[in-house]
Amino acid sequence: MNLSNALVVFGAIFLAELPDKTMLATLMLSTRFKRRMPTWIGVSAGYLVHVALAVTLGSALSKLPTTPVRLVVGSLFVVGGIVMLRGGEEEQDAVNAPTTLSGVRIAWTCASVILMAEFADLTQLATAGFAARFEDPVAVALGAGSALVTVSGLAVVAGAWLASRLPMRMIRRAAAFVFLVIGVLTLASAV
Repeated sequence: MNLSNALVVFGAIFLAELPDKTMLATLMLSTRFKRRMPTWIGVSAGYLVHVALAVTLGSALSKLPTTPVRLVVGSLFVVGGIVMLRGGEEEQDAVNAPTTLSGVRIAWTCASVILMAEFADLTQLATAGFAARFEDPVAVALGAGSALVTVSGLAVVAGAWLASRLPMRMIRRAAAFVFLVIGVLTLASAV
């Protein structure tokens, strides 16, 4: 394992993921569930599965048809945005429900969201490209995994901070808007 390869991958993936839709999804998940550790564990697990896939499949992932993947991901974000908007009607139930979920259920939900949203994403394709280029799967996995786990940690902390300072209704509407915009932009990029 070449440590300089891991550092190059960490820097590139960290910077690419900061403005990415899955980082925003993590931010919104952390405001929804209000439990940092299960949210972070779930999101990180979802990211690490994608790192393993990208490193294992290398450059083969970049050959997947992007249009169908983008159509599915875009549709999921639009549906998620609509569900969030409609969920605002039962404000008290929505505020209390996430605290009654077990940590395992929160982690599973967060991992599932990231697994769907990150499939064939820029950072996953970049990780596959690095794996093919460096031929150093351990360094690439270490660099990409560390970057994604770090970004998700930052998003969870920021989400928890927002949830403690803003009304849940405002956060829900902002999250719905972000999800709808991401969904529409993803669908538009597919066509």
